Amino acid sequence: MPTINLPQGRIHYSEAGPSAAAAPTVVFVHGLLVDGTLWRATAEALARAGIRSVAPDLPLGSHRIPLHPDADLTPRGIARLLNDLLAALELTDVTLVGNDTGGALCQFLLDEDPSRIGRLVLTNCDAFDKFPPPPFGALVAAGRSERRLAMLTAGMRSTRLRHSVLGYGGLVSSALDPQLTRAWVEGCLTDAGVRRDTAKFLRGVRPAELLDVSTRLARFGKPVTLVWGDADRFFRYRMAEQLRDAFGGAVLHRVEGARTFVPLDATDRLAAEIAAVVGTDGANDPGRRAPEGAQSS
Repeated sequence: MPTINLPQGRIHYSEAGPSAAAAPTVVFVHGLLVDGTLWRATAEALARAGIRSVAPDLPLGSHRIPLHPDADLTPRGIARLLNDLLAALELTDVTLVGNDTGGALCQFLLDEDPSRIGRLVLTNCDAFDKFPPPPFGALVAAGRSERRLAMLTAGMRSTRLRHSVLGYGGLVSSALDPQLTRAWVEGCLTDAGVRRDTAKFLRGVRPAELLDVSTRLARFGKPVTLVWGDADRFFRYRMAEQLRDAFGGAVLHRVEGARTFVPLDATDRLAAEIAAVVGTDGANDPGRRAPEGAQSS
């Protein structure tokens, strides 16, 4: 998997699709305690349609390389990290796609610097003061301590617990891959640096800050599409309707039966909606060429 050096540290990312694709590059933003593999099937579907995508592993608990100890890993700090990543990969006019906590990070990025973003697609995600939604506030508060985070994640060695409603099971309607979910918790289970990064992020989560960002979403002024699972018990469909209005008239697509992890529950539908948004308007821009200076590891 390639890596790239940023001011905050070294980041893994994956790529799919042709490097010289005519359409704008899609950049995927995942949430807490998952990594870029959440998007693997969606990225493969887009690749078959000739669309390039990039999926970074952000420092949200499932990454394998701890960042610099002084890195700003608040939500706004990770938004700046995302912008640094886009700059380092020389990406412009990107289609930004977010899920779960990653949707909140997309909103922070729009508030920080939307200049490299050409269009936005959000699936079920944090918004307004639901950052996180109930009942996860207590878990986020506990995870702000590295010691308590280690205790919370220790039980995730058990597939049964990982796939229960207290783990990832409540976030999907479809079956989960035990190897995939084990990989998602491995970093927090085995690496103190990963736990440090994760706890640092959780200490920076403030619902009032995301609520404040929501008052400025309409300033983005570029295409916004919401692809929302209607069976989500945490990010209800009415939240999508409110988010549509906050953006000043985003396009909203209802995905029947899908829960939080729309990339797993409705892969083909999500890929089709992203492909429709991307279109073919990005022909051969040098700002979308293959990155230079990336490393493999």
